[in-house]
Amino acid sequence: MESRALTGPMADAALSFVRDGRPAAEPRPASTVILLRDPDPNFRAAGDSTARGPEVYLLRRQRSMAFAAGMTVFPGGRVDPTDSTIADSWAGPPPSWFASRMGCSEETAAAYVAAAVRETFEESGVLLAGPSTSSVVDDTTGPDWEADRVALEARELGFAEFLHRRGLVLRADLLGVWAHWITPEFEPRRYDTRFFVAALPAGQVTRDVTTESDQVAWMPPANAVSAVDNGDLLMLPPTYLCCRDLIPYATVPDILTAAATREIRPVLPTVRVVDDRIFLETP
Repeated sequence: MESRALTGPMADAALSFVRDGRPAAEPRPASTVILLRDPDPNFRAAGDSTARGPEVYLLRRQRSMAFAAGMTVFPGGRVDPTDSTIADSWAGPPPSWFASRMGCSEETAAAYVAAAVRETFEESGVLLAGPSTSSVVDDTTGPDWEADRVALEARELGFAEFLHRRGLVLRADLLGVWAHWITPEFEPRRYDTRFFVAALPAGQVTRDVTTESDQVAWMPPANAVSAVDNGDLLMLPPTYLCCRDLIPYATVPDILTAAATREIRPVLPTVRVVDDRIFLETP
């Protein structure tokens, strides 16, 4: 069990929750994707001889956001009610396989996977889909793609309609299940979040497009962890611990291989009060 002292608004909310005994909000389903790439071995800062492992794509949420304001996160967001309707545009392990890995129904698993792919496209411009079961879209930077991305983000276009219209199939085989986190009960906005890992498809590039973030970056997980430890970045525990879990892996394929057999169990941080100080405890 890891324990860390909470400060600021988060500590106030946790202490109020414990003292007032108010009921916890129901967590809403959400998906997050840890987008990965292996760095170019020919591109290294002068004098830097340190071997670098995979990099993760991170966004800093706008400080005006109602949830996790100012926090550095992976692309992701809430599951949409229509996300489970993409079964006829699916390639890779079936929803039943993901249901077994995630401990949920097939319909729920399909919705989580679809939300993961949709939210990644909305927040980074990267699309884990292609015209066949063995191909991936190689460029999503054109104005027509951007128009669809904006329409999806505004919920003016359904994800299933988007895939059908473009003749695409969701490439579920490009996703690995990595973790399952549930927002602590003291938070007024709570999420039941499934974390996936995926490699950046060849030819595609990330773009700073979403209105929900004000800064994006590719970064080795070890650097992200150090930045949080030094107070240079703010992260919620799930993001921080997922980054820390990735540090031992030398390549993106190593991470994807590990995801296939990784034990997935729900993690729900709890709070403990000691002399008016409040601590968040994470298994």
